[in-house]
Order: sequence, then C-alpha cells, then structure tokens
Amino acid sequence: MGRGRRLMHGHCERMDVPMKKQHIVLGVTGSIAVYKVADLTSRLVKAGYVVDVVMSKAAQEFVQPLTFQALTHRPVVTEMFTLHSEMAVEHIALAERADVLLIAPATANIIAKLRHGFADDMLSCTALATRAPIIIAPAMNDRMYENPVTQENIRVLQERGITFVGPGEGYLACGTMGRGRLTDVLDIYDAVKMVLGRRGDLAGRKIVVTAGGTEEPVDPVRCITNRSSGKMGYALAEAARDRGAEVHLITGPGSLRTPYGVRLTAVRTAREMLAAVEAATRDCDVLFMAAAVSDYRVAEAAQEKIKKSAGAPTLELVRNPDILASLTGDFVKVGFAAESQNLLANARAKLTSKGLSIIVANDITRAGSGFGTDTNEATLLFADGRQEDLPLMTKARLAHIILDRTADL
Repeated sequence: MGRGRRLMHGHCERMDVPMKKQHIVLGVTGSIAVYKVADLTSRLVKAGYVVDVVMSKAAQEFVQPLTFQALTHRPVVTEMFTLHSEMAVEHIALAERADVLLIAPATANIIAKLRHGFADDMLSCTALATRAPIIIAPAMNDRMYENPVTQENIRVLQERGITFVGPGEGYLACGTMGRGRLTDVLDIYDAVKMVLGRRGDLAGRKIVVTAGGTEEPVDPVRCITNRSSGKMGYALAEAARDRGAEVHLITGPGSLRTPYGVRLTAVRTAREMLAAVEAATRDCDVLFMAAAVSDYRVAEAAQEKIKKSAGAPTLELVRNPDILASLTGDFVKVGFAAESQNLLANARAKLTSKGLSIIVANDITRAGSGFGTDTNEATLLFADGRQEDLPLMTKARLAHIILDRTADL
C-alpha cells in the first residue's frame, strides 16, 4: 500500500448491503417532513438495517405510528413507560443497542433539548444515554433555522461530534422560499452509511477516484466526447466512503447525483482532469482511474459556432496527455479497460504500459456490461500475472471487490 501501510487482510467479498444487521434508532419529531422519512425508513429496511422508530407526540399529529410499524415490522416507541413494551423497565435499552441514532426530521425544539441535555421524553432520553454516533437532519421554517439561538445550538452540537445533514433550500411548507427544508432522503441515507463506516478498514486512507467521460470542444456548441456514464467511478467513491476512506471524486460532465460526504471536483476536458488528478494524488493512497478520458482533442477549437452553410469542417486532432502513464508517486494505481475486442490482450498492454497494479477489464459488447448500466462483468488483471474472472454483478458490489483486492496489495 502507498506509504508502506496495509489496509486489510483477506478476500472479503462485500455486497452493496450491510454485512451484518446493524441497528438504527430513528427519532421522528413534529414536522410536515415526516412523510419523507417514511421513504427513508423503507430504504433502510430494504438495505438490511434493523430500524427502531421513536416518535414524539408532535410527530404523531402528522403520521400515525402504524405507518412506521408497517415499514419496519417492529413496534414503534411513543411513550417512555408502556407496560407491554420491552422498554418498560429499562428505557435506555434503545440507546444501548443503537449503532447510530438518526433524528429526522429534527425540529428546532429537539435540537435545543439535545444541546442543553434535557431528557423529558423517550427520544431525548435515548439521545442523552446513547454512546452511538448521532445524525441530525433538521427541518423547520427558515427563520427558525437562521435564528441565532438555533445556529448556536447547532454549532455546539457539531463541536460535540454530532453530524448534521442539511437542511436543504427551497419551497417550505409555510409558503416561503428559504433554507430549512429536510434535505434529500438519499443524502440522509448516505450519511448513515458514512457514519457507520467511519471505523471501517479504509479509515484514515485517502482515495482519489475519477469518473465519467471528458469533453473536448469543437466550437462553443459541439464537442468530442464518449458514452461513459460515470456509474462505476461513483460506485467506487461511495463504497470507499462507506468503508471509512476520505474520498476525492474527480468527474467529467454528467447527471449523476453527487455522493454525500465525498469531495467532488468537476472538470470538462482531459487537460483539466490531468491538473486535478496531479493535485489530488500528491498525498493519496490509491488512485482509481475509472474515467473515460478523451484520447484526442481538436487542435484549435472554433471561437464561434461553425455554420452548416460553411460546409463540412476539417478537424485536426492532437493527442491528449496520458494521465495514468504520466503520474508517479507512492500510491497504488488502478486502471480500467472498456474494450470491444481482444479484451485481455488490450487490458494487459495497458496494465504494463501505464505501470498499474490492477486493471479492471470489461467487454462493452456483453449484455449488462456496456455504458450506462448498473451492472458489470469484469476481469481483474494484476501486475504479478494473476487473473480473476468475476460474473455479472451490480457495480456497487464490484466496487467493494475492487477495493478488497487493492487493499490486499
């Protein structure tokens, strides 16, 4: 591993779901955004987490506990002392079993109570008693959020190590525009995975991932590009984040959602990507070069739109720099080869010429392995001559296997 450090041992083939049943205690407080948290709860349960929901009295005015009970298949906690509840004798049982406490939506009231250590209901008692990390997703009127008291409460809780996700900005339930709405459910879901992975096998490691295709301008309207969607690179970035790594994602133009908790640098051309990668790899452990970088660019792009009436233009192309081949440093380099013929021969040639430790080769003509798919069928080739053939699987699962093999180097 770069700088003489080893990341992990063994060939642990991870799936894109939790490896063990991790326990999430979800605190739900009184906000119109409660209905969005039902979708979040469903996502968490489908991903394999055990979810126990604690609802405040105000939250029950918006959504009935039965909604969350149906989604989690577990009883919903609404009172501190309920004789038929397993929590009746020891109300800190939830606090002890939690791997993470997530409060979403979180009102200004619960944030103030947590800052000052109040314990007057089941949720505040659980928050005060737990040693698990706490994530808060605020949702409130923009004036309440921007109030100096609320901002001070948030600052103090952040200093205590609590993670805040959002809030977002946009149209609020009160009819105004501003900052205070519950952030995207997918960001909250990603925050849970990130926080749970902070002690993962890649904790403390710096990983750079490139993704997507680059664009080389022909004129202000047209460009030379390719069909790369960036999905494999984004899957690697998310997988590394979920295993504790500090991730820097350098991406070409695209429409994919920015992964929560990942540093993102957007570039357009091959030369812009080269500059960004050179800067990012000065102190990294691994570079995953999943981007499809344009091999050529137009020697002189037109400053104005080329008109059809001028006739078909003649384009002079020049070579772009080979990013992987030009990089040197004390870090592991992993490349990708998307080929339509002579897959293994072409991939082995790239492995050697670019000085890679691993190359991930896939045949883009095979069903499920082309551009824009959520799956991939790949062959891993190693600098020591080893070869590992992998069946068709999700890119999320493949990302974890690639991380496993890289960490073993």
